[in-house]
Amino acid sequence: MSPALARYLRVRDHLSDDLLGGPKVLKLSWVINLQKGGTLPFVLALMAAQDAWTPTAWTYLALHGSYGLVWLLKELVFPDPSWQKRVTLAGALSAWLLVLGPYWLAPVLLISRGVEQPPELLAAATLLYVLGLVVMVGADAQKFFVLRARPGLITDGFFARTRNPNYLGEMTLYASFALVAGHWAPWVVLAVVWTAVFLPNMWRKDASLARHPGWADYRARTGLLLPRLLRGPAPLDAPLRPGG
Repeated sequence: MSPALARYLRVRDHLSDDLLGGPKVLKLSWVINLQKGGTLPFVLALMAAQDAWTPTAWTYLALHGSYGLVWLLKELVFPDPSWQKRVTLAGALSAWLLVLGPYWLAPVLLISRGVEQPPELLAAATLLYVLGLVVMVGADAQKFFVLRARPGLITDGFFARTRNPNYLGEMTLYASFALVAGHWAPWVVLAVVWTAVFLPNMWRKDASLARHPGWADYRARTGLLLPRLLRGPAPLDAPLRPGG
């Protein structure tokens, strides 16, 4: 891991974990679950406030709302250990304001503007959502249960051609929400989150996995995010660079 990346991660983690100090009374997972699970009632309240009972609004509610319910089910059955850390109240508020809260900009723009999308766009968004959801949940389940049985690299299944299928799935399903919203602002939110949160996390994961036997070959035949369909030669002496 490069020194610059390490410094950035320390600052970013401080904002969500330790901001302003004090007792760490909340789990980060509780903060995340509140936003994910709260999406369905939030969007439903928006629809009621705007009297927006349109097919597009209902479709958005079904997509984003069901994702929140699936997330809560996933958290109940195979919780992600990285979200179980304790955070300060200010850190929780920072995580909400900088990352979680902006996800709700898409339904606000959609419903407040009375957007009505054509059926073919709604069908395309639903297809993206389902594919993304399956990849994300499937990859998280594989990682959770395989690592319970044995530590080390996971090189098959969802991880056979990409090292981060869970991020790929989540990015795909969130792209479906932005597509339905029909506005540029949700895409900006996603670009910021993907660049400032997802990408550094993937680089940090690469640096952690590099200590395991078989890493060089696995890295050579997989993509950081997008699946590598054609296997290239394993680099024998190339230096490890984040996401290289």
